[in-house]
Amino acid sequence: MAYKTIIEDDIDILVAGAGLGGTGAAFEARYWGKDKKIVIAEKANIDRSGAVAQGLYAINCYMGTRFGENNPEDHVRYARIDLMGMVREDLLFDMARHVDSTVHQFEEWGLPLMRNPKTGAYQREGRWQIMIHGESYKPIVAEAAKKSADKVFNRICLTHLLMDESRPNRVAGAVGFNVRTGNYHVFKSKAVIVAAGGASNIYKPRSVGEGAGRVWYAPWSSGSAYGLLIGAGAKMTQMENRIVLARFKDGYGPVGAYFLHLKTYTQNGVGEEYESKWWPQLQEMVGKEYLDPELSHRTHRPIPTCLRNHALISEVNAGRGPIHMVTMEAFQDPHLEEIGWHNFLGMTVGQAVLWAATDVDPKNENPELTTSEPYVMGSHATGCGAWCSGPEDISPPEYFWGYNRMTTVEGLFGAGDAAGGTPHAFSSGSFTEGRLAAKAACKYIDDGKAEGIRVSDEQIDRRREEIYKPLEHYRIYRNEITAGSVNPNYINPRQGLDRLQKLMDEYCGGVTVSYMTNEKLLNIGLKKMKLLEEDLEKLAAEDIHELLRAWELKHRHLTSEAVMHHTLFRKETRWPGYYYRGDCLKLDDENWHVLTVSRRDPETGEYTMEKAPCYHLVEAKEEAQEAAPEEA
Repeated sequence: MAYKTIIEDDIDILVAGAGLGGTGAAFEARYWGKDKKIVIAEKANIDRSGAVAQGLYAINCYMGTRFGENNPEDHVRYARIDLMGMVREDLLFDMARHVDSTVHQFEEWGLPLMRNPKTGAYQREGRWQIMIHGESYKPIVAEAAKKSADKVFNRICLTHLLMDESRPNRVAGAVGFNVRTGNYHVFKSKAVIVAAGGASNIYKPRSVGEGAGRVWYAPWSSGSAYGLLIGAGAKMTQMENRIVLARFKDGYGPVGAYFLHLKTYTQNGVGEEYESKWWPQLQEMVGKEYLDPELSHRTHRPIPTCLRNHALISEVNAGRGPIHMVTMEAFQDPHLEEIGWHNFLGMTVGQAVLWAATDVDPKNENPELTTSEPYVMGSHATGCGAWCSGPEDISPPEYFWGYNRMTTVEGLFGAGDAAGGTPHAFSSGSFTEGRLAAKAACKYIDDGKAEGIRVSDEQIDRRREEIYKPLEHYRIYRNEITAGSVNPNYINPRQGLDRLQKLMDEYCGGVTVSYMTNEKLLNIGLKKMKLLEEDLEKLAAEDIHELLRAWELKHRHLTSEAVMHHTLFRKETRWPGYYYRGDCLKLDDENWHVLTVSRRDPETGEYTMEKAPCYHLVEAKEEAQEAAPEEA
């Protein structure tokens, strides 16, 4: 191959991914590492990358402690309720006690936050959400990161982490390629903070054909947060905890602002309220501790999001769909109508365009809602990601091994989607986790833990050959195409992705089976996943763009395999409405009130699974909660 090899050496902290988690890491690394060399590697461009690339209408994680609104303990209780008890409370509390300072920093940098003219506090959309004018949210935050980093490498797809050859299980940097020039980039670093994206498009999406790019979570998020970590042998947690969103049909427009700000509500296809009719059956499935409508009504304790999904899914399966969002009442008020449209124009333009294109005016017609295909990402309202150490002052021994947010690989830290067990972090919480990881990474280096790292030319050359193999494979066999893109010697990334999505959809609880799976299906799925892994060794890339798609597919495959193993291991239905184990349809606290932890052996690909204790560090106290779904 004619591509250059570009080596960036003597890096102290390499930040992999420059969404909100990565920008937070770079910003904080400069504060604690005044003389350290900080480098960012981002697949897109830092100014418009990550899940908030096109803007956001609300910051969804803000305590408001200075205004007497919430404390970190309140947020832990809320997330614990919504996740059916399964959270890392040490990590969650740690994020929550620092997140307000992050938001205040955003405002200082110029992000327009709306304020309540009567109280002077930030304008609330719900208990945890504050309203912003967020079209330029990401460029504003990116500017701080660019000023903090020594170098920002845009358009670099990182494919593998480098490992230290002088000491086992220690990170030594990362490698990847430039998606424009094709050049091979080698980053040798004392510590790495993975803040890449979670996984969209691992399940067959509802939107296909011309609408294939219209998904809820960022379509460019290819599970690199997990692919990089799993490939390096880091332990992962709660990978079965995928998320399914109730969203406006086909455009995936978020519903939270409508529920909270416009006070809209839902009905079934014949105009009836439907949620309450499913509570008795659902209470039998999960128990009163997790679903007590009487308690929820009395205290405004929210009913977990997955259980609300269950009611929607069950009503549609009973033949009383579609589910409608009742907008016609609110939109008679010109001010609320304007807010409703601005909500999408500020962050989900596609939904506004779709309504216009399909002649849906929410002032005169109640639009449809549906549930999305599943996504795997740990920074929104679910807790999948790496098994990370917590902070020294509050973590029990099983949750602490020296440095906050460090994975089970030395010198390798996680933030945002990459950190497991910290749901409901969203954008501000991801930035905060990046800050916490960076502070710990600086201490790790200052303590001398990164001394003596060695990376051989052999490891660098081996990874180079592996990265460009799809291009070479295409070059050798391209003349043997039999028809269209059919070739007996290879598959292309699109064919591989279609196959992966079909596997996950049919065997691991996707939309076409109403999120249902069981042990038999999962075992068949894992067998087919291994066959797909073999065939991915024969991936062919026609050009650099297809090479990017090839490596996104490989990361999605690693992520999907982990999801299957975790779903098989947890023999219960912990989150009805996100997925169902048809052979274990009840929640089982006696045996499964635990966190699941996995490790994939980088050499053999074999998985080991284990249970880890789920400690409740914040006392269980009923607090008044806003009973409404989360915003996007």
